[in-house]
Amino acid sequence: LNQTQIRKIMAFSSISHLGWMVIIIIYNPKLTLLNFCLYTLMTAAVFLIFNSMKVLKLSTLMTAWTKTPSLSTILLLTLLSLAGLPPLTGFLPKWLIIQELTKQDMAPTAVAMSLLSLLGLFFYLRLA
Repeated sequence: LNQTQIRKIMAFSSISHLGWMVIIIIYNPKLTLLNFCLYTLMTAAVFLIFNSMKVLKLSTLMTAWTKTPSLSTILLLTLLSLAGLPPLTGFLPKWLIIQELTKQDMAPTAVAMSLLSLLGLFFYLRLA
């Protein structure tokens, strides 16, 4: 919870998204591939923005808004999409995975994953 290095936070994010992919690969491999492709695209965008802003820690990210407001806005939207908020791209794979788990009579697992994704939302909001 005290992590300040952005790369480590994003590494934890990758582990979290891997959990979503692992849980659904047995039931729907195509959905796993969709989730992987969208996550790779969004993560690449985040890392490219971090690289262009030359940000390595949360403290330097906090001051980036004044230097590059447009990139900061795009970063905000991409991070919220990674978190899986409804109007954004990252919501679709999570919603489809929850639907598939429910169809497979794994509703408790779907509820647990949904609730645990709120923890990931906390980290993304800290970055945003």
